Amino acid sequence: MNATVHRLARSALLILALLAAPPFLGSAAHAQDISGALAKLTADSYADTGEAIAALATSGHPRAAVIVESIRDGQLEFDEPSKTVAIRTAAGVLDAATGAALATPPAGLSPVRVNNRVRSALAAAMGALTLMSPDPAKRREAAEAVFKSRDQGALATLEAAIPKEADAGVRSAFSAARAAIVLYKTDATEDARVAAGEVLRARGDQDAVATLRGLPADTPKRVKDAAEIAAKSIETSLALWASVQNAVYGVSLGSVLLLAAIGLAITFGVMGIINMAHGEMVMLGAYTTFVVQEVIRAHAPGLFDWSLAIAIPLAFLVSGAVGVVLERGIIRFLYGRPLETLLATWGVSLILQQSVRSIFGANNREVGAPSWMSGSFEVGALTMTWGRLWIVVFALAVFVGLILILKKTPAGLQMRAVTQNRSMASAMGIRTPFVDALTFGLGCGIAGIAGVALSQIDNVSPNLGQSYIIDSFMVVVFGGVGNLWGTLVGALTLGVVNKFLEPFAGAVLGKILVLVLIILFIQKRPRGLFALKGRAVES
Repeated sequence: MNATVHRLARSALLILALLAAPPFLGSAAHAQDISGALAKLTADSYADTGEAIAALATSGHPRAAVIVESIRDGQLEFDEPSKTVAIRTAAGVLDAATGAALATPPAGLSPVRVNNRVRSALAAAMGALTLMSPDPAKRREAAEAVFKSRDQGALATLEAAIPKEADAGVRSAFSAARAAIVLYKTDATEDARVAAGEVLRARGDQDAVATLRGLPADTPKRVKDAAEIAAKSIETSLALWASVQNAVYGVSLGSVLLLAAIGLAITFGVMGIINMAHGEMVMLGAYTTFVVQEVIRAHAPGLFDWSLAIAIPLAFLVSGAVGVVLERGIIRFLYGRPLETLLATWGVSLILQQSVRSIFGANNREVGAPSWMSGSFEVGALTMTWGRLWIVVFALAVFVGLILILKKTPAGLQMRAVTQNRSMASAMGIRTPFVDALTFGLGCGIAGIAGVALSQIDNVSPNLGQSYIIDSFMVVVFGGVGNLWGTLVGALTLGVVNKFLEPFAGAVLGKILVLVLIILFIQKRPRGLFALKGRAVES
C-alpha cells in the first residue's frame, strides 16, 4: 500500500514540476531538452536510464511519451559508439528524437535494459505524461496522490504550481495537498500548521478528518487542539449532509412509488377494484420503451435522445388499451365481489408475465438512458444523478397533469361524481359503465408511463411489476383510498422513512418496519391520512 502511494506521489511530483516549469518556446528548444536524456539512455546503466526517464517525463517534448512507451514495450534501442537512440517498429527503425525513419541504422543497436527500479520509474513517468494532458481531472488525481502521501519533497513544487493553476477545483486540491504536508511538517511554525488545519476543514471530507486526527503524539498542543476542533466541525457538517442526502434520496424513492401507485389510486378509489395486475401494466410500459428504443437503434439512431418522449404516449396507449380490455372483458362482471376480482386480476398478471416471457424471453432487456439523463452533479457533499432528478420532475408532472384532468375536464368531473356517489351520478345520466372503463384505462395508462420512468432505474424483466405492487398498495392505503393528494404525501413519506431506516435496519428489515408502522397506523385511522367519502368507503 505504501509503495503504491509513493509511486502515485512520484507521478504527482513529476506533473507538478511540469506545471511549475516555464513553457517551452519552440521545437529547437524541445530537441535540446531531451538530448541529454537520450544520451543517458546510451550509457547502458540502470541509474542513468532511470534519470533519463524522469527527465523525459518533465521535458514537455512531444516525443517524450512515445519514447517512454517504447522503453516499456522493449522497442527502444541504442548504439553507444554513435550515440544513436532508435525505436524498432514493424514499419522499420525510427529516430527516437524526430520519429523519422533511419535509412541506415547502426548494426550494433541493443535494447535498453530495464529492472524493477527502471520499471517503477517507467510507471511514474507514464502517470506523469498522462497527467500532463489538459484534463483537469488528471491534475486533480496527482494532487490527491500528494495529499495521501504527504511527501514533504513536493511542498516547493506545489507552492509553485498553485498560483499557475487556472481550474478552481484543481487549485483547491493543490491547496489541500499543501496543507496536509505543512500540517505534518515539524519545522513549520505553529501558525502555519494551524492555518493548514483550517484549509483541511474547508476540504470537509473523511480523508481530511483522518489527516487531522492522525497527527503524531509529539505535535504541539495548540496544533493538535486546532486539528481536533476542525475534525469535529467536519464530522458535524458531514452528519448534516448525510441527513440531507437521506431526505433527497427519500424524495427520489417517493417519486418512484408515486408513479407506480398513482394509477392504482384512481382505479381503487373510483371503482373499489383490487387490481393485482397493476404491476404488469407498469411492466408493459417498460417493454414498450424497450421496443421503441430497439426500433430507433435500427432505423433512426439520431432520434435516440427522443426515445423516452416517443415511448411515453405509446406506453400510455398500450397499457391503457390492455386495461380497458381487462375491465370490459373480466372486471365488469365481478363488481361487488372483491375476492373474485383479486383472484381474477392476479391470474391476469400471471398470463401477462408469461406472455412477455414468450415474446421477449426471460432475460433482462437493455433500455438505454438518453444523454440528458446521464451523469450526475454535486451540491456540497451530496451527489445526485440526473436520471433520478428527471424522474422526480416527471412524477410531479404526471401528478399535476392528472389533477388537471380530474378538475378541469368533463371526464374528470364524471369520475369525481362517480367516486362521491355512484347511484346519484347514474341517476343524473352519467354512464357509470363508461366511466368505469375510462377510469380503469386511465389508471392502467398512467401505470404504463410509470414503466417508462422505471425502465431507467430498474431491470426491464417480466417480474418488474412485482417489485412495486405491494409498495403501491401500501402508498394508496396509507395516503387514503382514492385521494391523489394522500397518494402524493403517502409516497413521499414512505420513501423518506425508508431511506432514514435503511442505514440502521438494512433494506429488508427497514421495509418490514415500515409495513408494521402502516399496520399500526391503519388501526388508528382505517381510512388513511386523507379520508375520502365515496363508494370505496361507503361500501
